[in-house]
Amino acid sequence: MATIAIAGAGVMGRLLAWQLARAGHCVQVVDPAAGPTEPGAAGFTAAGMLSPLAEQEHAEPEVAALGWRSLQLWPGIAQALGQPDLVRTHGSLLLAHGSDLGAAQRVLARLPDAPQPLGRQALHELEPALAPDLKAWLLPGEGQLLPRELLAALAEQAPGVDWHWGRRAVAVQPHRLELDDGCRLDADLVVDTRGLGARPDMQGLRGVRGEVVWLHAPGVRLQRPARLLHPRHRVYIVPRPGDFIIVGASEIESEDRSPVSLRSAVELMAAAHSVLPALAEARIVHLDVNLRPAFADHRPRIEHESGLLRINGLFRHGWLLAPALAEKALRDV
Repeated sequence: MATIAIAGAGVMGRLLAWQLARAGHCVQVVDPAAGPTEPGAAGFTAAGMLSPLAEQEHAEPEVAALGWRSLQLWPGIAQALGQPDLVRTHGSLLLAHGSDLGAAQRVLARLPDAPQPLGRQALHELEPALAPDLKAWLLPGEGQLLPRELLAALAEQAPGVDWHWGRRAVAVQPHRLELDDGCRLDADLVVDTRGLGARPDMQGLRGVRGEVVWLHAPGVRLQRPARLLHPRHRVYIVPRPGDFIIVGASEIESEDRSPVSLRSAVELMAAAHSVLPALAEARIVHLDVNLRPAFADHRPRIEHESGLLRINGLFRHGWLLAPALAEKALRDV
């Protein structure tokens, strides 16, 4: 049995804590959030799309391969947590308006595996609430998960993990974590999953802004996540339980943490309304902003030396990559 100290309780930190504790190790986790359900980590803001095929428009083949592996792993994780409904793999959709078909076709041409085109009738049978004149493509095997519920479950069901909430790791070194209150945690292995908090120790790490709008839309039925192929934005529309729909933009090159601007909110909601006309009477619940950690190549990075493991740079792929990266990192330690 090894002693493990983890700095950062986002998606990766919690998943590693849960897995290592289940394997019989003694695990401690340090995070500045006030508690396990207090938003802070980028994973709380994420829509939870599992879309390795769609991500190949911009991402390297390595990202897609890790994504497909994670899609294999997530259902088993949810099952082990006793909440299999937290992960769904019923496919996703790419959508485009007729006026944007040229831009959409350029995007589709960059995908190594062409998605399945859907005719008007097929789209209506699959998702009757979508606007009937949309161009659509089905990406089978893709899916989504429920981020906030999974984050809570990973923290609640990690056996014996000692969680240090409201504490910040100010120095992350092999075999040692130093905390902001002067305390020190010694361990056989220290794991750094702090995201942007690790910037002093990982050169080139930057934040990429993400914005989402939560809508309450009783009666609007959407069964699977969708991406609107827009000339300026990659807008995603994701259903959630309780008649909620999340609308967001995949990435904005900014480290600004201020609230969502009027322009962004209007553009996101107008795009969603053009896809789902019934959203006209939806109610705006809240708007979220967060920063995702990324390197210049937008690829995740695993760094390992004796007594120290760093995992970072998951960009907008945190939920998509976490299980596969955890598997890879622990295999190489």
